[in-house]
Amino acid sequence: MIRQASIDDSRVVAEMAILLWLNNDIYDLEKEMINSIISENGAVFIYYDENIPVGFAQCSLRYDYVEGTESSPVGYLEGIYVKDEYRKRGIGKKLLMQCEEWAKSKGCSEFASDCELNNTESFKFHLQLGFEEANRIICFKRNL
Repeated sequence: MIRQASIDDSRVVAEMAILLWLNNDIYDLEKEMINSIISENGAVFIYYDENIPVGFAQCSLRYDYVEGTESSPVGYLEGIYVKDEYRKRGIGKKLLMQCEEWAKSKGCSEFASDCELNNTESFKFHLQLGFEEANRIICFKRNL
């Protein structure tokens, strides 16, 4: 079962998000999830197996340019995670479809996402679910 997260779910989502974004702080992730949950431009969905949360997807509306798209706003998959023991059961696909439906309800005609260049598992997931690669970039920074 999938349901849209409420503020009461923020800790549950953060506990899964920390498994996806390992170098983050759980308190910061919980604040981010709360912001997404209460925003008109964001949503978080949780997949439950019985009463056990086993996956989540965070999506948003992006009004800035999104690589490879032609419209605005664009629905954007900010993050998706399914616990290891529940993978390969179509849960990620169902979560993605829920995010896409949410984006359509907000007037979007395109949906986008990204992954790190070395994240081959995420890359394969995106391709299997019908995403097309739009571009590859290398980001640079310099201290001032």
